[in-house]
Amino acid sequence: MLYDGVILLGLLMLATAIALPFGGAGKVAFRDPAMTLWLTTVCAAYLATGWHAGMTLGMRAWRVRLVKPDGGPVPWPKCLLRFLVGLISLAVFGLGIFWALLDRQKRGWHDLAANTLLIRLD
Repeated sequence: MLYDGVILLGLLMLATAIALPFGGAGKVAFRDPAMTLWLTTVCAAYLATGWHAGMTLGMRAWRVRLVKPDGGPVPWPKCLLRFLVGLISLAVFGLGIFWALLDRQKRGWHDLAANTLLIRLD
């Protein structure tokens, strides 16, 4: 998550630079709904694209792959569901993320909702 967080930070900075000419300095996430939606869309696009392909860049570094229980690729709707439930997990102080410590298969709420698994590659 940390590696992807660094990548997302760079993408969010670029997305902000793209948006600034269209609204000036008043474009601030969580104050401007359009800006918040734009930045959330950028995050969703990066993560869902990586998950659909099996790995984000951060997951590649740790040789971790996201799959369905049968080992197949995760479809787009499940990637978006995983993203939305991940936001909820973070909104409740990360409880949905820490849930993975209690789950036998190490799945957080986002994995339970999307029916996905993280597997380690050799």
